Amino acid sequence: MTNEQFLSALQSEAQSFAKAVANDEGEWIIKGFIDIYKNVYTISIDTKIVSKVLELLLFPMLAEFGHKHDLELELSPQQNFYPDISFVHRPTGRKFAMDIKSTYRVSEETVNGMTLGAFTGYFRSRASTKNIRYPYDEYEGHFVLGVIYSQNQAAKDERKTYTLADLDKIPSVIHSFQFFVQPKYRIATGRPGSGNTKNIGSCLNISDLVNGTGPFHRLGEDVYDDYWMYYLTKDMALALEIERPYTSIRTYLEYKNRGVDVLRAYEEDLKSLEADDASEPEDS
Repeated sequence: MTNEQFLSALQSEAQSFAKAVANDEGEWIIKGFIDIYKNVYTISIDTKIVSKVLELLLFPMLAEFGHKHDLELELSPQQNFYPDISFVHRPTGRKFAMDIKSTYRVSEETVNGMTLGAFTGYFRSRASTKNIRYPYDEYEGHFVLGVIYSQNQAAKDERKTYTLADLDKIPSVIHSFQFFVQPKYRIATGRPGSGNTKNIGSCLNISDLVNGTGPFHRLGEDVYDDYWMYYLTKDMALALEIERPYTSIRTYLEYKNRGVDVLRAYEEDLKSLEADDASEPEDS
């Protein structure tokens, strides 16, 4: 199985996920938490709680997807490990990393945004096994299963409790789901996820997320890797006592061009050095 085949298969499968997590009106099927006395406590609108419950709903469907395509599904061994799910193709042993990410709409065209994982640690040390299921380089591709939803601000009163008899009266805290699957680099931007964190930020435009048309989609994954492997936050640059080489894709281009300009200025000298290197004995 190739990256393209995996992506196509998961995109096709994801089209059915919205119907599995929502009723016919598009409202979330999860209403709250129940205790042993059959009291129902409404779910918080907090994004972390919503994201975790969504993951639990999706795991059985993703396990079925894996079974259908001869993929072994391996969950993250710890909460802070990457990725959320490792799919291992049984016939070939090829591995595909997939994170489940969710975000809410702030308008018809935009969302609040997502963090797409660290750009330090295993991302830079790609043979490392720290905080990652398998070394980063062992994965054929890195994908995001994204969930976009709308919040129901009127349903965020967490003080209310209900009984099972009131189930139909409990408002859903989220609704109007839209699922998408894209390679991570195609929905990434050139800024961290939030503030001075060491996480890659996502596009905010819904169309870019769904269609995978972020700024790196034309530049390619090699440029995405190079950009984020050497990106420095303010604190990182301060600790190294250096200036930040770039802070955006535009300044990254300027930074790279400066190096290219120097190389072009000394192009003839470099060619003569290359000739000298070729003439040296192998054991010199």
